[in-house]
This record gives sequence, C-alpha cells and structure tokens, in this order.
Amino acid sequence: WANPAGPDEASCPICLEYFNDPVTLDCGHNFCRACITRCWEGSDTDVFCPCCMEIFPQGNFQANRQLGTLVDLIIRQLKDEVCGKHQEALKLFCEEDQTPICVVCDRSQEHIAHTVVPIQEAAQEYKVRWNLSVYLHDSLSLSLFLAFPCPSQRQIEIDRETMGYRFEKLHTFLQEQERLLLAWLDELEKEVTARKDENVCQLTEEVSRLNTLIRQMEEKCEQPASEFMQVRL
Repeated sequence: WANPAGPDEASCPICLEYFNDPVTLDCGHNFCRACITRCWEGSDTDVFCPCCMEIFPQGNFQANRQLGTLVDLIIRQLKDEVCGKHQEALKLFCEEDQTPICVVCDRSQEHIAHTVVPIQEAAQEYKVRWNLSVYLHDSLSLSLFLAFPCPSQRQIEIDRETMGYRFEKLHTFLQEQERLLLAWLDELEKEVTARKDENVCQLTEEVSRLNTLIRQMEEKCEQPASEFMQVRL
C-alpha cells in the first residue's frame, strides 16, 4: 500500500520521525508538540519557528488533529496492526469514532450504525483535506501579500527595523541557549570530576590496605619456624 503522504508532509522537521501529537504555528509549519516545546525550552522571551525563523510569543501554537489522524492512519497501515479485541487486521475506519476497526468490529452493536470506510480510502480523504488546508493557507498568504501596494520608503524603513528587531530577538534566544548548554556542560564536568576523585580516593585506600596486609604477611614469614608454629597453635 502506497504511503498517502510524503515524508515532508507526515514527518516532523525537528526529529524527522512521523508526527507525534502535531501542532501548527501561525506561520503554517508543523512540529511534534514535544519537539517544539524542547526547542523553546529555557527561553523566557519570544521564540521563533525553526523552519522560517518567524518570531512568536512563547507557546503560540494550535493542535493539528487532522494531521494527527492522517499520520496515525499511515503508521497503522505500515505496521499492519490488528484489532486488540478480535485479533483481526484493521482494514476499516469508523468516521464517528475516528479510529481504525476490523471487520468484526464493523458488525458489532458499537459500530453498526456508524459510517465505516476502507482505511486506505480514509487515509486518502485525510490527505486531500490536509493538502487543501495547506493550499488555503498558502493562498491566503499570497492574497495578503498581493493586497498590499508597492511599499513606500517609510514602509521599507519600518520593515528594516522589524527585521533588525527579529534578528536581535533571535540572537538573544541563541545566546540564552548557549548559556544554558554551557552551564549544563559545567555541571556535567563537575560531576565527572567528583566521581573521578571519589574513585581515586577509594583506590588509594584499597592499595594502602593491601600494602598493610602484605607487610604483615612478610613479617610473619620472617619469624622463626618454632615461633611461627607457636603462634598458629
């Protein structure tokens, strides 16, 4: 069965894996919720899109359930999963419950009144919906761009200032990330050094104990045989 969405459509640009709980930024780019959250972690200022560098307020994204459903269908098809209740292949998709089901589930009271379609058909439909949403977003962006007249000198100056502000924000964000990373490396180095010193101390004590034991054994060996036997008795 052919993948209904290409790797760029179904994969997160950060982890390069299939989307897990996808979210959409205002610029239209999609990421795993956990990936974009980790990318922005530690920043108290505005954040930026890793794809287009557009700046947003912290946590400004929306859940993309439509994309999540499409990716879930793709993964289930690739894994050839079976129904946990009936151990039959998940070849159908329930529109009401938004979940893959097997042929036995389709005949059950739970789904008998629901709209059920082949899972390949459902995946193709969600692909069409997804492509349409992307097209509408791009068309809206183009319409907004064409709606504006040729910029004046003042507008160019404003755009230049805005661009400078965005790069300043980006620079501040990267500096903060560098500071956090260096602080983490310092803590890691201290921990490694402390463990090394602890191991050296333990090794020194063990060597000292062994030297004492060897010295005692040598002293025993130097004793006369009669005295040594008396000690043993």
